Amino acid sequence: MTRKLIMDVDTGTDDAVALMFAALHPDLDLMGVTTVNGNVPLDNTTDNTLRVLDWIGCSGIPVHPGLSRPIVRTEFPSARHFVSDGADDPHGKALDIPAPSSRAQSQGGVEYLIETLRAAAEPVTLVAVGPLSNIAAAIALDPELTGRVDEIVIMGGGHATANVTASAEFNIWADPEATAMVLAAGFPKLTLVTLDATHRAGITRDACRELAGLGTPAGTAAARFVGRRIDAYSGAGHEGVAPVHDVVCAAYLVRPDVVGTSPLPVAVETAGAATLGRTVIDVRPDTSQPANAHVALDANAELLTELLIDTFARTS
Repeated sequence: MTRKLIMDVDTGTDDAVALMFAALHPDLDLMGVTTVNGNVPLDNTTDNTLRVLDWIGCSGIPVHPGLSRPIVRTEFPSARHFVSDGADDPHGKALDIPAPSSRAQSQGGVEYLIETLRAAAEPVTLVAVGPLSNIAAAIALDPELTGRVDEIVIMGGGHATANVTASAEFNIWADPEATAMVLAAGFPKLTLVTLDATHRAGITRDACRELAGLGTPAGTAAARFVGRRIDAYSGAGHEGVAPVHDVVCAAYLVRPDVVGTSPLPVAVETAGAATLGRTVIDVRPDTSQPANAHVALDANAELLTELLIDTFARTS
């Protein structure tokens, strides 16, 4: 049986690779996609999502725009303020594939999540690879939705690794209150794929050449997007290789052994000036805190590359 899932994305380059994987892998049934402000503003995350699905022949998968700002913090930028479209930017506002011919759905992303999960005949997997604003808003309106979800897989946070600040990973920093709500919501299973894991699963230029050589729309686009990431990470200790964070979450759904997880207590900092958005992952063996997440701190780069090549050899 295929695994039914909804993806919540802020589509830049790594979300795009994750979307293609989820849409094309035969063991996954991508029911719909919600978009959120994050890597780029909401209009761009939505446009990029439509571009990706059109490009691989999956325009029938509905796309629902969600929240354009964090659930609490009005002072946060409407999007990543350092978006430049330059060589040092791994995303850019518009992905380098044709503009979409399809349009986003009129129903908002939060409403779509609520109505779809309420109506589901069987549990659905949520894969959240942007700020958690949409997910938090949905469970605030209907806390019982957590029982309709078999697992939520989140790309976010880090233990020894950060990016947007010295303490925090971007998805969590962009809406820390939303993350705190999701961690406390009581999902049957919550898996957190951290930067510690994704940085161990880098994709190389050699893999990009293999992807491009597939001659499929997904292979061509993945090679282009990952190549842009490699260029952006060049000089930061990642010569010829770059993490493609979000696709690790999609790959985990079909091969859980692509990451190594441990049940651990996780909290998020919502008040500290220097530590806002930090995920506090308690790895002490004698901690008295209960585990609330399955935390991935390691990953298998060779397996991830193999899964990408096998999946992107397919067409819709």
